[in-house]
Amino acid sequence: MNKSDLIASVSTKSKLSRKDSEKAISAFIESVIEAVSKGEKVQLIGFGTFDIRQRAERKGRDPRTNKVITIKASKTPVFKAGKQFKESVSCKRK
Repeated sequence: MNKSDLIASVSTKSKLSRKDSEKAISAFIESVIEAVSKGEKVQLIGFGTFDIRQRAERKGRDPRTNKVITIKASKTPVFKAGKQFKESVSCKRK
C-alpha cells in the first residue's frame, strides 16, 4: 500500500472526501516528523511508537577500495509496533 492507496482507504472508511483525507494524512505525517526531529517520542497506544535513536561513531569498510573508514555518529528514526498491532499481524498470517 502506498500513500495514495492509504488516502483512498481512509477516505472510504471515514466517509471523508479524498481531499480531506489527504490533508489529514499529510498533517499526521508532518506532525510525527516534527516531533521526532525535536527528540520527542510519539506514542499511539495499540499502534506503535515513533522515536529517534543515537547511533555511535563506528568503523566501516569502503567496498570499492577496501579501506577502513569512520562512519560519523548520527540520529535515526525508529518505529516500534505496539502490542495490538503485533498481535493483529501475527493472527492474520496463521
